[in-house]
Amino acid sequence: MVETMQTVNDLLALAPSVDQLGRIISDVAAPAFLLGAVAAFISVLISRINRVIDRSQFIHGIPEDDVRRSFLKADLPRLRLRAKILNRSLLWAVVAAILTALIIIVAFVSALLHMAHEYGVAMLFMAALLTFCASLVDLAREARISLHDNDLRV
Repeated sequence: MVETMQTVNDLLALAPSVDQLGRIISDVAAPAFLLGAVAAFISVLISRINRVIDRSQFIHGIPEDDVRRSFLKADLPRLRLRAKILNRSLLWAVVAAILTALIIIVAFVSALLHMAHEYGVAMLFMAALLTFCASLVDLAREARISLHDNDLRV
């Protein structure tokens, strides 16, 4: 019984205080919102990738003797490029989401271990924003090449 009480007291000494937990929760509010935004952005990217794949499959399905729509086959290299750029954008967005999740984990683990977390979290947050920006740049590049005359004909 005394040994159990000592173990509980040891655990309580390790636990962060309510004030410290409150501070950590308020510190991770911005990363939590960023994580939600990145998740929504990933959904948009997946939708765009699916649209490119659907269009590519449609074009591949055009018979060789269909003279009326055979001009669309010239669009396949552009669709391949769009898919490549969107795939890279998706990769950057997933890395941003992982880094953002790590921010939250590091904040709580450092509170549990009574360590300062501000510098590590700040570095992770900057890395997450940089990778998110890289993803946005790739989306902008893809959007510039996405609309083509062939897209409006069929």
